[in-house]
Amino acid sequence: MNIPVKKNEKYIVQIIDNGYEGEGIAKIENYTIFIPEAIKGEKCKILIVKTTTSHAFGKLLEIIEPSINRSKIDCSSYKRCGGCNLRHINYETTLKIKQEKVQNLVNKILKQSLKVQPTIGMKHPYNYRNKAQYPLGYSKDKKIIKGIFAARTHEIIPFKQCKIQEPVSEKIIDIIVEFLNKNKISVYDEKTGKGIFRHIVIKLGKQTKQVMCILVINGEKVPKEQELVQYLIDSFNASEKEYTITTIIKNINTKNTNVILGNKNITIYGKGFIYDKLGEYIFKISPMSFYQTNPVQTEILYNKAIEIANLQNEDILLDLYCGIGTIGIYASKNVKQVYGVEIIGQAIEDAKENAKLNNIDNIEFICGDVEKILENLLKEKHISPNVIFVDPPRRGLDEKTISTILNITPKKLIYISCNAATMVRDLDKLLAKYNIQKIYPVDIFPFTSHVECVCLLKLR
Repeated sequence: MNIPVKKNEKYIVQIIDNGYEGEGIAKIENYTIFIPEAIKGEKCKILIVKTTTSHAFGKLLEIIEPSINRSKIDCSSYKRCGGCNLRHINYETTLKIKQEKVQNLVNKILKQSLKVQPTIGMKHPYNYRNKAQYPLGYSKDKKIIKGIFAARTHEIIPFKQCKIQEPVSEKIIDIIVEFLNKNKISVYDEKTGKGIFRHIVIKLGKQTKQVMCILVINGEKVPKEQELVQYLIDSFNASEKEYTITTIIKNINTKNTNVILGNKNITIYGKGFIYDKLGEYIFKISPMSFYQTNPVQTEILYNKAIEIANLQNEDILLDLYCGIGTIGIYASKNVKQVYGVEIIGQAIEDAKENAKLNNIDNIEFICGDVEKILENLLKEKHISPNVIFVDPPRRGLDEKTISTILNITPKKLIYISCNAATMVRDLDKLLAKYNIQKIYPVDIFPFTSHVECVCLLKLR
């Protein structure tokens, strides 16, 4: 194919669409160019930075005719961070982009024609995250700094304020960094494998106002450990009136890896866990257990899932990839019995405790890999679910699980997804016996290109 553009050459283009990650799309002689930060409807001057036989990547140099949907960027780290990659677009437009993203996948992959519902947005799409993960590094003058990783790199960018994090998380990390600098305690260097502090992870109970602080360290010991604990508690209490640090945990990670948390946790203050509430239910959160990052929108997503499932008192509900039991517990009052399956042992222990905390006796949690144990589990326990909820990881459902679902043929299937591409792929396979009724995108992570979905399928 003749490529109509050249690397390092400048071109003026019309942006005709936004892509899967929110990037602008232009065409020259039917040749596609992807341009980050450009918006549909804009006229732009771009620089071609890479070409392939099928498409090119451009850098935005100048906006000649801006879109009415362009917003003023309110974050100094925006261009390098890559976290909120839609921050230059007004919020209502980002919701339409996410709806179109799912709709394009449906049109491309599904054999069934279906109109995707409008994205369910957030009333106040700021400071919504209840979990913060800060890598630590050194500035040019050898001072310890907090930061975020630059997009697609492990370079730490210092920042002053994040618009999607709770300010209390930044307050805690600033106190810790101050202590480390005062006491000349080292931070981890990926190249040498030396240094003590790797990350600080903060988990918040948005409703309970409880805080968990996890110190991720390269080794077993923290110099002046109890002094650090006392300094953190005293400094935090002196400046914060709403939240309380409930527990502090050492997480041991000595591996040469980009995985943040290691497998060993040592509680050095408090009980080693916090609680939070979703709706009317209380949940225990441990260092290793997954808990939804935006509880406000998670509650909306769960309510929508239960609403479209139209659950009945005699229903037997199977909750696959149940985590700490949140949606199964949420749905328990509407059904006869719930069975939850999850591979992470700590999450199952938390799920069982969460059921007790909420006085729920019609739910049972089983630890195991869904794709390996599901078929035998149904036979051994004589379970015949007529409703199944699935909330799989980003890779979606495996072939065996899809086959098992098609064999047991529940009347209704609710598919909750954090990856629209794998969801639509799986839905196409489930069309063998099911009709897709509705797909609702839900904006769990405002101003990012990420979109969560909840989908209802009914047996034919």
